[in-house]
Amino acid sequence: MARPEVTGRKIALLDVADDADAYSIDEFCARHRISVQLFYKNRKQMPRTFSVGARVLISKEAAAAWRRERETAAQAGERVA
Repeated sequence: MARPEVTGRKIALLDVADDADAYSIDEFCARHRISVQLFYKNRKQMPRTFSVGARVLISKEAAAAWRRERETAAQAGERVA
């Protein structure tokens, strides 16, 4: 298979991050179909992050916990309405 830089094919962030133990902010946002701007605007409601040098990462576990919290909040909102 030819290299992406030769063929001009772009590598999707989702392809690269499938088996990662931690995601960058960009990878997390791409996987969850949200914009980076929305992530920073709603920072307090987003998953916990940690730093490695200058990089800010989100662990797989923190992302999964965040999804569970969002699902629980959505279900609670449906019951109230």
